[in-house]
Amino acid sequence: MALLSCKNLSLGYEGQEIIHDLSFALEAGSYLCIVGENGSGKSTLMKTLLGLHAPMGGSVELGEGLHRGEIGYLPQQTVVQKDFPASVEEIVLSGCQNRCGLRPFYRKEERRIARESMEKLSLTPLARRCYRELSGGQQQRVLLARALCATRKLLLLDEPVTGLDPLVTNELYGLVERLNRNGGITVVMISHDIHVALRYATHILHVGVRGTTTFFGTRDAYRRSDIGQHYLSLQHGEK
Repeated sequence: MALLSCKNLSLGYEGQEIIHDLSFALEAGSYLCIVGENGSGKSTLMKTLLGLHAPMGGSVELGEGLHRGEIGYLPQQTVVQKDFPASVEEIVLSGCQNRCGLRPFYRKEERRIARESMEKLSLTPLARRCYRELSGGQQQRVLLARALCATRKLLLLDEPVTGLDPLVTNELYGLVERLNRNGGITVVMISHDIHVALRYATHILHVGVRGTTTFFGTRDAYRRSDIGQHYLSLQHGEK
């Protein structure tokens, strides 16, 4: 069974459908980039995968013993989040909350997981620093480490490099790639940059403006497809 499957999935608000009859399956270890025009429902799809948004129709199925509480999630960062008055260690450790259940404290195991996540993302020297004093790139690494505490299988990222400069953007993409290729974590990422998607992803999901699944398949197949070539030419013209 696939790690993640969507079957005839329809999504929307107040009876207005924005994604229609979406079906795809993702195997463990894959790296999926979701692309498409603004307003096509990409973030709504991600919230549905997390169980935060109920579908209008169809289903989302998780395999290999994965539960929704074991999915790591890095949402788009808000201004309020950037000013959060807590230490790096506290924020990373909060990613273990689902592991605690009703227990109101962290055990040695959760603290070990947090330390390992910080080490993987080179955050150990910043553990005692206040989060709101960090640079934008450092803050995103902290939130990525927090998401990593929640999972060993599936990581969802909603445009994780928004507002970051090109150097920090490349560093963050490199970190995610290593988590995928070396750590075996399946990645699902929303990206507005198709060139980045084709560089890192194993698969592409392109959602059309009217909620139709314009394409799902490997990055090479997407590059050869009509929609892929059209979208690439549009983005190339913007650069």
